[in-house]
Amino acid sequence: MKVKWKYSYLKKDMDAIEHTLRQLVTTEQPILHAASLKLLEAGGKRFRPVFVILGAKFGKYQLQSIKNVAATLELIHMASLVHDDVIDEAKLRRGKETINEEHGNKIAMYAGDFLFARALESMSEIEESKAHQRLADTILEVCLGEIEQIKDKYNFKQNLRCYLRRIKRKTALLISASCEIGAIASGAELKFQTVLKKYGYYLGMSYQIMDDILDFTSSDKELGKPAGSDLLQGNITLPVLFAMENPTLHEKIIKVNENTSVEYMKSLIEDIKKSGSIDRARDISDRYLDKALSSIKDLPKGEAKSMLITIAKNIGKRKS
Repeated sequence: MKVKWKYSYLKKDMDAIEHTLRQLVTTEQPILHAASLKLLEAGGKRFRPVFVILGAKFGKYQLQSIKNVAATLELIHMASLVHDDVIDEAKLRRGKETINEEHGNKIAMYAGDFLFARALESMSEIEESKAHQRLADTILEVCLGEIEQIKDKYNFKQNLRCYLRRIKRKTALLISASCEIGAIASGAELKFQTVLKKYGYYLGMSYQIMDDILDFTSSDKELGKPAGSDLLQGNITLPVLFAMENPTLHEKIIKVNENTSVEYMKSLIEDIKKSGSIDRARDISDRYLDKALSSIKDLPKGEAKSMLITIAKNIGKRKS
């Protein structure tokens, strides 16, 4: 689901944001510049900038200021990916070597910190204090989510509540903030800010659950990394939680560690796919999507609302 190319009427705005991102990752330090630029050029869906734009469409839309907000949210997302890869000791992202694999953990961590700093610098041009407060709250929650993910690695005793809290902090809150901060920065009415915040949260929860499903159902090529990587790295996702309700699968799953063989993982992935846990996880994702769609029913009609609806409907169909 390549959002940035899918909707032609946003192309001019997205091109301006892309240019801003390229400027922000530019630095005279060659290694830092190369590492940050590599991550930027690896692509991605630019989901968060799209939601900043759409949120801003419900107020007085001005690209000059909104592009900085959009760049800020994308840079925070990029920084979190760098830190994630270090924590997970990931070798591939989107089919290419991670920064930590190419440059080592120290450079990768500083690259993540650099992107965070650039994000705050970009946001400094926005005068609305509420937008800054929401951004600060979101970054704090993302950091807490990172700690929880580390703490819960290979914790096969965690429950559904732990998982939902983790993906809320890992993914949903940043998407929610993108929608809301876009609306705040454009001076949209408070009721629209609230609605967009809810929409982003519900959509973000669904999006992450689908990501966790795709880790088992997509090919290595589609994922840009080996299928089952989340489980192999100790991240217990919703399909795994449901699969572990089966005693036989439970015993197979709890044996997984970072040294588990490719053959064992392939066999386990097939068992999980046959267990019905994928369908159960998809049902939970669909429930969040229904809530997302319901939350925006009272937004004014127009292209922005239509796109929010279209994106939500496409989340459940995505294959990458």
